This record gives sequence, C-alpha cells and structure tokens, in this order.
Amino acid sequence: MKQKVVVFSQIDHEILTKLQQCYHVVQINPKLGDVNQQILEQGKDADGFIGAGRLLNEDNLKFVEQLKIVSSVSVGYDNYDLSYLNQRKIWLAHTPHVLTETTADLAFTLLMSAAKKVPSLVQWTKQGQWLRTVGPDQFGQDIYGKTLGIIGLGHIGAAIARRGFHGFNMNVLYHNRSEKMETATQFNAEYCELTDLLQRSDFVVVAVDLNHSSKALIGEAELELMQAHAVLVNISRGSVIEEQALISALKNKTIFAAGLDVYEKEPLQDSALFQLENAVTLPHVGSATAQTRKRMAELAYQNLVDALEGRMPRYLVNKDFN
Repeated sequence: MKQKVVVFSQIDHEILTKLQQCYHVVQINPKLGDVNQQILEQGKDADGFIGAGRLLNEDNLKFVEQLKIVSSVSVGYDNYDLSYLNQRKIWLAHTPHVLTETTADLAFTLLMSAAKKVPSLVQWTKQGQWLRTVGPDQFGQDIYGKTLGIIGLGHIGAAIARRGFHGFNMNVLYHNRSEKMETATQFNAEYCELTDLLQRSDFVVVAVDLNHSSKALIGEAELELMQAHAVLVNISRGSVIEEQALISALKNKTIFAAGLDVYEKEPLQDSALFQLENAVTLPHVGSATAQTRKRMAELAYQNLVDALEGRMPRYLVNKDFN
C-alpha cells in the first residue's frame, strides 16, 4: 500500500506530479469546505504533510497516528506548533538557504524604494504632477556611503551586508544574539547593542527569525531611538515590529520611511499603512520568483521523501525532538 501524503497548500505542479507517481496524494482544497476540518480528517492516516502557509498545531493534528514529517515549503516555521510536533515525535523540515539571495535582493529593493520615494513618485508622475523641476517634497535619501544596521546576521542578513558593503560602500553595523566575527569580518561589520544600532544607522534592516525574544522587538521606544532621516526595512516576520507603533512613527515623521514585505496579519487589508506615502508595502514576496519557488519545492520534496523512506532529511528544525 502506498504511503499517504497530504498536500496542504498549492505546490509546484511538477513536484505534485512526482508525488502522485509514488504516493497516495490528497490535496487540501478550500473550495471543499473548512480547511482545518479537512486537515483533521485527512491527517488521521497520513504519513507526510507538505505545503506552506497553514497553521498546523494540536487542533488540526490531534488525530494523526502515523505522521512522520511536516515538510514546509518555506524557511520560516512559526506557523507550526513546534512543541506539539516534538511531543508527537513528528519531524518538521524547511527550506533554508535557497531563498537567501532573492530575499536579500528584495531587502535592497525595499531599502532603495523607500529611500528614493519610488512608489509615491511613480504615482505623482503618472498623475501629471510633474510640471516643473522637483522640489524638497520629492527629495529622497542618499544610500551610497551611509550606515547600514542589520538586525540578525544569519544567511540573509549576511547577504544584505555583502550588498551594502561591496555595492554601496556602506558602513555595516549588526546586532545578533551572539557575535559572528568570521562573517562580520568579510564586511568590516561592527557588532553593537540594539539601541546603539538604532541610534547610529541610516538604514535598519530586520532579518531575524520570529521567536519569543524577537516578537515585538521594535516598538515605540525603539523607533524613537532612530534618526529622523532613517529608513526601516522588514523582510523577516510582521510580528517583529509593533505595527501600530510603526504607523504612528511614519505619520509623525519620527523616521523617514519604511519598506515592508511582512505584517502582523496577512494578507494585509484596509491598513492605515496604505494611506502613508512613506510606507512601501509589498505582499510578502521575499521568495517570489519562479526559480526560487521551484528550488524550494524541490528541497521540500526531498525532505519529505527522505523521511518517508526512512532517512533523516537534510534540513530539519527538530531532529532531536527537544
């Protein structure tokens, strides 16, 4: 009898076809009713789960009996109740590294767009308001040679630092749970406490995982420390920044601008951020290129297959079930 795989979100068509050739595949379909109820029912005799973007926890996994792995097509894993998966001895795999460079590209896209007022000036131009030489209301911020503060010097943070240091001759500061001297040396990056980084940086990029220590890491007090010309970029998780505090800081011009790809609640709807010219808002597209999504799906597929065939997947979050 073929092992059963539950596909709980849309995945690459070629990967789906490969799964269907080897396993009994069931796809969760929102058009068929409550998604959590479908997961609850289909999970009872499932051997593996693959997908992204769904909350998986005790509520919808409590009836699983033989589930070996949840293979997430993502690098972040805050959608999954890790404690519960550990309790049930279910592996959780993810897809790190493959989206490092494209997410770093996006971070700089947001940084430059916010600094140069790109979205608002595009609209301003298209609306026929360019009637004479631009004035101070249209001025942006210089980027070359400025100070870049990176919160979280992991793979993505290091890729952002590399772009800033080599591409824009920027002075790099970083804050991390621990110093990363070997990585930092490549960019002449200086380790500093968060308050110091916020006070000294012209551009602050948040690139941390979401966990208990990083939730609401940037709030009103932290935003007050930043310079009035500073730009804040978030490509990590929305809950790392207190959104209402950020909205107030942008309204009051406490900081110059923000470039955002993630939010406290997604999809973002009817947000005050939409009314702010100094907020650049993208719809969580950090890894959204065809090439990157393909590589992520392939890696998630391999993680899944390894577990189902009795091998330890390469990219596990919880291999020791701590």
